[in-house]
Amino acid sequence: MSNLPKIAWIGLGIMGSPMSENLIKAGYSVTGFTLEQDKLDRLAAAGGTVAKSIAEAVKDADVVITMVPASPQVEAIAYGENGILENAKSGALIVDMSSITPQTSVDLAKAAKDKGIRVLDAPVSGGEAGAIEAVLSIMVGGEKADFDEAKPILDALGKTIVLCGPHGSGQTVKAANQLIVAVNIQACAEAVVFLEKSGVDLTAALDVLNGGLAGSTVLTRKKDNFLKRDFKPGFRIDLHHKDMGIVTDAARNVGASLPVGAVVAQLVASLRTQGDGGLDHSALLRGVERLSGAEL
Repeated sequence: MSNLPKIAWIGLGIMGSPMSENLIKAGYSVTGFTLEQDKLDRLAAAGGTVAKSIAEAVKDADVVITMVPASPQVEAIAYGENGILENAKSGALIVDMSSITPQTSVDLAKAAKDKGIRVLDAPVSGGEAGAIEAVLSIMVGGEKADFDEAKPILDALGKTIVLCGPHGSGQTVKAANQLIVAVNIQACAEAVVFLEKSGVDLTAALDVLNGGLAGSTVLTRKKDNFLKRDFKPGFRIDLHHKDMGIVTDAARNVGASLPVGAVVAQLVASLRTQGDGGLDHSALLRGVERLSGAEL
């Protein structure tokens, strides 16, 4: 019998599936639930246990990890008769790795405390590739003792794992992360269109730019997307639109001005209205191409 904590995993999407599989590889017992049968089949094939409901998944778990798209989904799986709080055992630790509003995390931690359940907000950055390679950056909010307990689990999922402050702090840092990523992708997309219209060898140009001050993890990760116009979703425009709403709203609440971020948020929103919401966020390139006269 393993002495490692038993883990329940709720949400097995683009990020959740490879992350849960990395925990299985690390020796953890993982029981999972999601709405898509093919994702449950994938978990079972990787050595995990499939549950028929959230209640069944969490009832014996020491740690419950959630990875769902947004605040409404977190609230749907956490609250109510069939939710996590009503069915997890007292003393369990919820690690919510979804990207949601800071206030949603604060409210969840308060509600869970009344049930004798602890909570960390622990959103991630690194996309699908980072999830697969277990090199995610994980920004955490909550109590230090709970963070220390969860750290070995998080070590199996990422490389940069930092306690950023009290409940909601992880989500605040994630919002800032998404602001930086969106602005960076937009700048890269504009550079790509500029370079191509100038007749420059794009592959050579991006290689040399990425070796200098203009280089970034975004450019490294998304260079091939730009070159091949491959926008298979690693992180969908729809989700980045949600995140830009979180950061602009949170910034308004604290009195921070985000002039460039506000513009990029509108550009992300425009892609959704043009039918590109299901594409990878590197598809911001398509928006720049349209503005530059291309017919896509």
